[in-house]
Amino acid sequence: MGSQLHILTGASRGLGAAMARQLLASEGALLCISRHVNVDLAAKADAAPARLEQWSRDLADALPVARQLEGWLRNIEADRFDEAVLINNAGVITRIGPVDESADAEIASALRVGLEAAMLLTTAFLRETRTWRARREGRCKVLNISSGLGRRAMAGSAVYCAAKAGMDHFSRAVALDEAHRGAAAKIVSLAPGVIDTDMQTQLRAADAAGFPEQGLFLDLRASGQLATPDDAAARVLGYLRREDFGAHTVADVRGP
Repeated sequence: MGSQLHILTGASRGLGAAMARQLLASEGALLCISRHVNVDLAAKADAAPARLEQWSRDLADALPVARQLEGWLRNIEADRFDEAVLINNAGVITRIGPVDESADAEIASALRVGLEAAMLLTTAFLRETRTWRARREGRCKVLNISSGLGRRAMAGSAVYCAAKAGMDHFSRAVALDEAHRGAAAKIVSLAPGVIDTDMQTQLRAADAAGFPEQGLFLDLRASGQLATPDDAAARVLGYLRREDFGAHTVADVRGP
């Protein structure tokens, strides 16, 4: 693959940080959008093939970020990159427990980061890459990082489940839109498996009274079934590079 553009949200920690580190090895450019700049990533960037740019932005207020992304993409020559990829990875979880025990502002913020931001950034990306060579040649991709909880409801996680289910169905609808275009982008909403991240720490530490499945997550760690962020990132990016990327709009990294 030649020169690549990767745009990645939620790159400051966990799976996002691991993907960002691995994407630095790509020829081209990497734009990371997170609440906080990844200092470790910046330190590695000088010796890396990819040109790194980081924006410190709060995706709970995604509209100005989407507008900034549109302007940034508009200034890129249409034939510059052989491939262009948007990875919507950012997400947050509310307090683990029944939804009525979470603050209204917390619920609203989680939905904005986990769903609204992905929708707005995807729209900006699709709008501004319409004339790109990569789009005409079928090498524009949107990868939404979803979760098995978007497909299987779990007590104590209503808002997170809703955001991920919305991401899956949004991806399905966008894929139908793109199927009717000559220069179509490919879109996948991908569950990355169970990863040992801060979210897992929150789940294990939750009050079992409001989170009946806590024991499951304790067992996953005790039995060594949690993937490291680096291993999970390698699998996710491997899926992104598959020749049949886009054949299954809603997918799981562990499945077809």
